[in-house]
Amino acid sequence: MAVDSRMDLLSERAVLMRESLQKSQTITDNVVSILGSFDSRLSALETAMRPTQIRTHAIRKAHENIDRTLKAAEVILSQFDLLRQAETKVLKGPHEDLESYLDAIAQLRKIIRYFMSNKSFKSSDGVLNHANSLLAKAQSKLEEEFKQLLASYSKAVEPDRLFDGLPNSLRPSSDGDGGGKPHGAHHNDESETASYTLPILIPSRVLPLLHDLAQQMVQAGHQQQLLQIYSETRSFVLDESLKKLGVEKLSKEDVQRMQWEVLEAKIGNWIHFMRIAVKLLFAGERQVCDQIFRGFDSLSDQCFAEVTVSSVSMLLSFGDAIARSKRSPEKLFVLLDMYEIMRELHTEIETIFKGKACLEIRDSATGLTKRLAQTAQETFGDFEEAVEKDATKTAVLDGTVHPLTSYVINYVKFLFDYQTTLKQLFLEFGNGDDSNSQLASVTMRIMQALQNNLDGKSKQYKDPALTHLFLMNNIHYMVRSVRRSEAKDLLGDDWVQRHRRIVQQHANQYKRIAWTKILQSSSAQGLTTSGGGSLEGGNSSGVSRGLLKERFKMFNMQFDELHQRQSQWTVPDTELRESLRLAVAEVLLPAYRSFLKRFGPLVESGKNPQKYIKYTAEDLERLLGELFEGKSMNEQQPRR
Repeated sequence: MAVDSRMDLLSERAVLMRESLQKSQTITDNVVSILGSFDSRLSALETAMRPTQIRTHAIRKAHENIDRTLKAAEVILSQFDLLRQAETKVLKGPHEDLESYLDAIAQLRKIIRYFMSNKSFKSSDGVLNHANSLLAKAQSKLEEEFKQLLASYSKAVEPDRLFDGLPNSLRPSSDGDGGGKPHGAHHNDESETASYTLPILIPSRVLPLLHDLAQQMVQAGHQQQLLQIYSETRSFVLDESLKKLGVEKLSKEDVQRMQWEVLEAKIGNWIHFMRIAVKLLFAGERQVCDQIFRGFDSLSDQCFAEVTVSSVSMLLSFGDAIARSKRSPEKLFVLLDMYEIMRELHTEIETIFKGKACLEIRDSATGLTKRLAQTAQETFGDFEEAVEKDATKTAVLDGTVHPLTSYVINYVKFLFDYQTTLKQLFLEFGNGDDSNSQLASVTMRIMQALQNNLDGKSKQYKDPALTHLFLMNNIHYMVRSVRRSEAKDLLGDDWVQRHRRIVQQHANQYKRIAWTKILQSSSAQGLTTSGGGSLEGGNSSGVSRGLLKERFKMFNMQFDELHQRQSQWTVPDTELRESLRLAVAEVLLPAYRSFLKRFGPLVESGKNPQKYIKYTAEDLERLLGELFEGKSMNEQQPRR
């Protein structure tokens, strides 16, 4: 029973669901029908609205085009406005407001770029022509401004301003001497380490303006005009600064015609000028050039080379003329001075004249240094030969130190003041030997050449005694000079001792040759008679009074002659002179005293003894003390 109830309930529900579905289908069909009706109506509406939509789209597009055109016009108009502003500034010129003028040029370039990229604008060609014309005019005014600004602040530097930049030791003395340190004071290294103060060639506040102007000219492609303006202005000023200092342009012919004293002074000045030019003027010029052309290194180097080439040439040409002039011994030391200053300045020249553009200038400086070294080396060699072959007929009648000896010894002393430089020369031109040994060897050869020459000159004397006195004086002078100088360390004690013995040998030879005969006259040899017969006066001494008188007369005559001649001779060294007098006195006085003591009474007991016994031993001692001082016999009064 229960099962049947449930089945009935399910059947009822199924019927209801079927009815519901049928109603839904009906509704759906109705909705579809309605929607279909709407679709037809919408299609008709869309067809009706299409012309309106097309007109609206066209209007919108037109508005967009108008907006774009207006915006483009605004940009173009703004370019025209900027062009007018730039034109106003360009026509006004750069002098009053350079920064604003440079901004105007930059703006012109932007305007030109704009119209170059917008050539569709029908008036773009006209605008470009106008803008380019303005830019060309602006560049021309810029170039003129650079030229005027550079010229107005480019003035020759007065010598006093340059001297103020030197270390105190190199400044001219207060007496107005413009030469500074003399060229012989090379051994003072202070010049290489001292501080130098560069002169202000162009005020620092002007340099940035010149830099900006130069930069604009480079950007405009006007490098050649820039180079020409800068080099012409600055090179003229640099040349004028050197001329005010005293630098002259001298040719080789000018140098050859000069008297040595004049030329020597000019060489000393040249050394001073070279130091000032390189360390102050050229260094200052390089600093200015680098600041104006900052960012354009090759152009900076080229401009600097163009500015300095004339001044460098003027300085180096003088040095070259000296190096190529006829060699002579007195030029050696100035050549060494010139070589030293070129070596001192070498590093700075390499630094200041850097870059490819300055290569020729660097090579010229290096070439001069080598020529000076070569000429100095050859002059040094010539000197040794000149000493050996010196044929001057200058005779020293009194046997004193010959001028050649003093000249050569002073020369050698000066050489030792240049030891460092000479050793450098030997390193450059030597055969690899130690520079000290080379200097010692050369010095010894010069000394030997001098001795050889003196030997030849000594043969001019007719009196052999004077020959030896002359050699004694000169070799003693050599030895004494060496002992008192640095040459002693180089030549060594052996050389000194060997030549001292030579001096003594000549002294001994002089004494033997000059005084042997008179010593024989004061000896008893040849006075005694043979055969034991009766003698004059009946004396038993075995001596002939007549022969004795003749012997005294002979002694007097010989001594008078020796005194008269040798009182005119000279031994300039006090110690050597006294030593030689003593050596003569030690042999002559004892012999004369003995002779006078033994034979004097025989003569004194006869007639007119004073006629024969002219001198006492004391008289002789006094007169010997007058030898070698140039006093003649007429000035002496023997004591009776």
